[in-house]
Amino acid sequence: MESSSQTAGTLFCFFGFGVGDLFGLVFVFSSPLFVLQLAHMVLFFAFVLGTAVGSFLNVVVWRLHTEENFVHGRSHCPHCGRTLAAVDLIPLLSYLLLRGRCRSCSVRISPSYFLVEAATGLLFMLSVQALSVGHLDWLRLLLSWFVVSVLSIVFVFDLRYMLIPRSVVLPAFVLVLAVNLLLGMSALSMVLGIAVTAGFFWLQRLLSHGRWIGGGDVQLGLLMGAALGFPNALVALFLAYVVGAAVGVALLTARRGTWRSEIPFGTFLSAATVVALLYGDRLVGWYFNLL
Repeated sequence: MESSSQTAGTLFCFFGFGVGDLFGLVFVFSSPLFVLQLAHMVLFFAFVLGTAVGSFLNVVVWRLHTEENFVHGRSHCPHCGRTLAAVDLIPLLSYLLLRGRCRSCSVRISPSYFLVEAATGLLFMLSVQALSVGHLDWLRLLLSWFVVSVLSIVFVFDLRYMLIPRSVVLPAFVLVLAVNLLLGMSALSMVLGIAVTAGFFWLQRLLSHGRWIGGGDVQLGLLMGAALGFPNALVALFLAYVVGAAVGVALLTARRGTWRSEIPFGTFLSAATVVALLYGDRLVGWYFNLL
């Protein structure tokens, strides 16, 4: 009767493998060069997946605005209504091949569609890098991609329509809260994060009777606090106000706005939250090293 080692040897010989070949494969798969190539492949896959998700996010933004169902129904040109073929839906490439125009009616397609696809691809790739390609926690990565996607919707929607889509933000808050608890984030950290963001926005809304900040910003604050916890929520808040103030001053200087002009603050909050999500720990560490 054959021993287990003899049986294994017989199987390797049957499939054309020798012991030397086996050790060669182990060496290749454990070599730094292979690991580096695999990391690049993962990053490339993340970018491609992100562009595809970005293409879908463009549909979500438009259909939230028109109150269409973004789950069902084929993609179509918003100008002529023509149903788009598969070749017209390739992220990034279709826009370039069509030179930014509809194949049917030749109406110019907004560059924002291309930019959202490219930006989402880049953010998906940066999410992988931020979580370390070699030691990925896949559930944490999926959550990061989900948060990035929701914040991308808020960024574009508020920039275009000066509104925060609550129908997206509130369900996202509940899901992020549950998953972060599952991943082991401290409940106290999330409560403090929510207090820093949503609590601060609610207080402003209360004191100004809704003139300074909208209810959508308060709900976005809930998502920010649940996604970031404390102190990263504070980092996002600080970045949003600094960048928002800088843009406001720039608009005043260029005489494209007045002191009474409204700015899409949800756009700045979304961008700042993404930065804090990916690099918040590093920024906090850098700040304390300066002290």
